[in-house]
Amino acid sequence: MKLNYASSLKHPVFKVISQYIAENKIEAYVIGGFVRDLLLESPSKDIDIVVIGDGPELATAIAKIMRVKSVSIFKNYGTAHFRYKDLDVEFVGARKESYVSDSRKPETEIGTLKDDQNRRDFTINTLALDLRPETFGNILDPFNGIADLEKGIIRTPLEPEITFSDDPLRMLRAIRFASRLNFKIEISCLEAIRKQSKRLEIISRERISEELNKIILSETPSRGFKLLDSTYLLEQFFPEFIQLKGIETIDGKSHKDNFEHSLEVLDNISQNTDSLWLRWAAILHDIAKPPTKRFDPIVGWTFHGHEELGSKWVPRIFKNLKLPLDQKMKYVQKLVRLHLRPIALIKGSVTDSAIRRLLNEAGDDIEDLMLLCNADITSKNEFKVKKYKNNFELVSQKLKDVEEKDRIRNFQPPVNGELIMKTFNIGPVAEIGTIKSKIKEAILEGEISNNFDEAVAEMLRLGKEMGLSVVKTPVFNK
Repeated sequence: MKLNYASSLKHPVFKVISQYIAENKIEAYVIGGFVRDLLLESPSKDIDIVVIGDGPELATAIAKIMRVKSVSIFKNYGTAHFRYKDLDVEFVGARKESYVSDSRKPETEIGTLKDDQNRRDFTINTLALDLRPETFGNILDPFNGIADLEKGIIRTPLEPEITFSDDPLRMLRAIRFASRLNFKIEISCLEAIRKQSKRLEIISRERISEELNKIILSETPSRGFKLLDSTYLLEQFFPEFIQLKGIETIDGKSHKDNFEHSLEVLDNISQNTDSLWLRWAAILHDIAKPPTKRFDPIVGWTFHGHEELGSKWVPRIFKNLKLPLDQKMKYVQKLVRLHLRPIALIKGSVTDSAIRRLLNEAGDDIEDLMLLCNADITSKNEFKVKKYKNNFELVSQKLKDVEEKDRIRNFQPPVNGELIMKTFNIGPVAEIGTIKSKIKEAILEGEISNNFDEAVAEMLRLGKEMGLSVVKTPVFNK
C-alpha cells in the first residue's frame, strides 16, 4: 500500500496541534477512522485526537488559537469536540477500559497510547498517526492494521471474544465495515459473533438501527444482510425479515425465496438511489408474504393482500427498531402498499383511468414508486424480464403523458365544499362529500376533464339527481 498522504496533513488544524504539543511537551496522535480512510484514499471530515493527558484541556487550547468560539466538553467521558470549517475534531485522553457483563459502558482510567489502541474495535481502527514535530506523520501500527487494510480483513486487536463481549455493538460494526469496505471478516471473529449474538440484547435499538442504516446505505447492502443472517444477529432485532426465508414446493410448483428476492430488490434499487427510506421500502415491500401465502392447485402459490398487510406492519417494525414514526414512515408505508400497482399495469392493459388513479394515489412519490417496481423485476427468465422492462417503459411514458394532459398528481376536485354549500344552500351534510367523491371519480375515469367548468357542470347534474335545488348558480370560467 502506498502511504502517500502528506498533502492531507497540511490542514491548519494539524499544524497548530503539532506546534502546541511541541511547546508544551505533550504527546498527541490522530487515531482511528481518519487514519484508516487516509490510507484508503477515502475523504474523511472526522478527526479523532488521542492525547496522553487531558483531552478537553488540549481541545480548549487549540480552539482558542484557531479562534473557534464553541467547544463542547463531555466531562463524564473525558472528551471534547469542536468544528473548524469543514472538519469535526474530537479530543480524548488516552485511557484503559474495563467492562462488566451486563453493560457496554466501561470503567475507565488514564492510560498510555498502547492502552488506547488495545481498547479499539478493529486493527484497521487502531492506527495512530504521530503529531509530534520530530516524528510528524509516522504511523504507529502495533496490530498490523495496515496489512489488514491491504488484505481487506476485519480483525480485532485482542481476542475477538473479549472485544465483542466488552461491547456487543462491535459485532454490528464489524459487519458494517465489511459491507462498506467490501472486506472479509476474519474467521475467528465470525465464530465469536455467532457465539455471542444474544449479547446484542444489552444494546439499545437506537444504536442497532444506526448501524443497520449504515449497512443499508452501503454499495451492496445484501452482503451486510447475509452476514447479519449467518451470524444470527439479524434474528435478534428483525425477526420479520428472517421469516421470508425458504422455498416451498407442492405438486412440482415452487415459489421464490422471498428473503433472497428482497435482498436482490434492495441491491437493484441501491444502484439508482442513495435514499435510505426508498431502500427501506425495498426491504419491506414483501414483508407480509409469509402470513398471506396460499397454494392454489390451478395457479400455484399466491400472496394476495401482502401489500396491504405489509403496509400495516410498517409502523410496528419502525417502532420496534426505533426508526422515525413520521413522514418517513408514512412514505415507506405508501410505497409498500402501492408496489404492485405499476406491475399490474405492466402485465395488463394500460388504461388512462388506471394511470390517473395511480398518479393520484402516489402523488409526488410516483418516480420513487416506479424505481421500486423496476427493481422488483428479478425473474431468472430473460424473456420475461425483457417483456416486463419493455412494458415498464410503456407505463412510464404513459404516466408522463397523462400527467401532462390531466394534471392529476396530488389533485383535489376543482369544486370544493364551500361552493357546493353556496350553490344548493345546504349546511355541512353528507351530500357534500358524496358530490365531491363522485366528481373525483368522474375525473379519474376520464368522464370529465380536470377543470373547473366541467366539474361545476357535473356538480349541478349530481345535485339535480339528488333532488337539490340550485339557489346560486356558480360563475363559469370563460
